[in-house]
Amino acid sequence: MLEDRYLVWRLKQGSPGALCRIYNRYESDLLTLAKSLLGRMDQAEDVLQDVFVRFIESIDSFELTGSLKGYLVTCVANRARDYLRKDRRRVGEPIEAADAVISQRRGPLQEVIADEQQQRLTAALAELPYEQREAVLLHLQTGLKLREVAHVQGVSAKTAESRYRYGLNRLQSMLNGQEEV
Repeated sequence: MLEDRYLVWRLKQGSPGALCRIYNRYESDLLTLAKSLLGRMDQAEDVLQDVFVRFIESIDSFELTGSLKGYLVTCVANRARDYLRKDRRRVGEPIEAADAVISQRRGPLQEVIADEQQQRLTAALAELPYEQREAVLLHLQTGLKLREVAHVQGVSAKTAESRYRYGLNRLQSMLNGQEEV
């Protein structure tokens, strides 16, 4: 967090290297989150680009009061929500497989099994209501605490916790074959 404060300070001084370090540090997590929320890589890349453009445009008035990663995750989630509001027809589209799960070398059989499991998880996530999907992904994928998820979603901590719990329960039911994916 101290390094983030230093990088923000350097960015305010006009250092392009600071922006590169911030981008390289958080790009993978933010892109994975955006892709999971939106379902398409091209949309996720647009959201990430928008977030960083707005971040640069507002850097003079920006004050880092908490975690830079938390701030950027909030921006990505908000921008993804805006994107979905703008184009409602994309909400029903299936989510493409997320690239989040990468493991050590696997054999062909393990690759097929892992791909199938990833596809089932992706399909199950796509079936969750958006608010539940967002709560699950913000907590599990980005590591935000549930009170931080509540802040990002603009709801109470209890509501965020409920969305997370209901989302996990529904995912578990779908993945265990108790509910259609």
